[in-house]
Amino acid sequence: MDLLERLNWRYAAKAMNGEKVPQEKIDRILEAARLAATSSGLQPFEIFVITNQEVKEKIRPVAWNQSTVTDCSHLLVFAAWDTYTEKRINEAFDLVNEVRGFKNEGWEAYRQKLLGMYPQQDKEVSFEHASKQAYIAFTHAMIAAAFEEVDATPMEGFDAKEVDEILGLREKGLRSSVLLPVGYRKQSEDWLVDLVKVRKSKETLITEID
Repeated sequence: MDLLERLNWRYAAKAMNGEKVPQEKIDRILEAARLAATSSGLQPFEIFVITNQEVKEKIRPVAWNQSTVTDCSHLLVFAAWDTYTEKRINEAFDLVNEVRGFKNEGWEAYRQKLLGMYPQQDKEVSFEHASKQAYIAFTHAMIAAAFEEVDATPMEGFDAKEVDEILGLREKGLRSSVLLPVGYRKQSEDWLVDLVKVRKSKETLITEID
């Protein structure tokens, strides 16, 4: 299948069978998320990959008791920075300089511009911005999972504060944004599996301005 065929194949699986996804597939899914574009290249989030069944069992009750949390192969938690700090911004810019092996005057000026803006923002504004960046990587992971013919169920239905506490995220300066159970669909128990995918038409969704 090509990419569009796989995207038509994918859906938000409502039941998973517990089968383990091969590690090489998980690695490629995570690498796709790592390669995602983010604002100013800051990558203001971390991804927690949970295979520990006890931890998944703790998360399930605070995730609307959705079975995919415990029956998935891997539970991915995308956790965004709670705020932008000078340290975090400098680390991101320093990494670019280190990897590229040189400093650029325009790039350093841009560093100072961000340092003069981001750390002064309201923390909730900062988290919302960082969370949007996490969603870009999250979408990459979903597309990569479809390409690997692995099911992935996007999940916003959870108590973020409880998940943060279970994983100790606040102590790390992080807050959970979105969950992504990945695994394989259990067709016999999934009410959604045989239903036709419904999306807006191209004409309804897309406006072309020539």
